[in-house]
Formats: sequence, C-alpha cells, structure tokens
Amino acid sequence: MVTQTQLDREIADGERADRPIRRLLRGIRRRIERRPGLRRAYRIAVGVLGGMIALLGLLLVPLPGPGWLVVFLGLAILGTEFAWAKRLAAFTKRQLARFWAWWQARRAARSTA
Repeated sequence: MVTQTQLDREIADGERADRPIRRLLRGIRRRIERRPGLRRAYRIAVGVLGGMIALLGLLLVPLPGPGWLVVFLGLAILGTEFAWAKRLAAFTKRQLARFWAWWQARRAARSTA
C-alpha cells in the first residue's frame, strides 16, 4: 500500500521545474502572455473546453463509469487559467482525501469487529 508521504513525493517529483515537458509548456505560456489578443483567445478556449468537460462529467455522474473523474479533469483544465477553479479543485481534493481516510478507518474498524 502506498503511503501519503510516498504519494506526495511522487507528485512533487513529477512537478519539478526541470522536467522537459514543463520547460516546453512554460515557453509556450511565455509566448501567449506576450500577446494580449492571443491570451484572451487562449483563456476563452480553456474556459469553454474545461467547462464542457466538467458539464459532461456531471451528466455522466448518475451513470456507471468515471463521471466524477471527468468532472475533476474539467476543473483541472479550468484551474490552469482561473483561480476560482484552482481553489475549488484544491478544496474538492482535500474533501476527497478526508472522505477516503474516513472510509478506510471505517472499513478497518468493521473488519476487526
């Protein structure tokens, strides 16, 4: 079983600034930031794409499958450009971690009883 510390370490390793893909993406972002019209178009495109994916995920929630995962993907996309979406995704992630810890403790307590 993977501990939270190991998971945090893996996430931090994947987000290191010296990774080649992260360097490439930073360069693209710098080019977008230099042009106000392109920046506006990029924000609109991210908003539309992320919103559509999040809405699709909400439609999929009652069905069997990865509905909530799709919602979180949409929030992650929106979070790349919008602070409110980033805060919402962080809040949701914390709540999910709390729920998962509660669930695991409940299962452990039921199996020992």
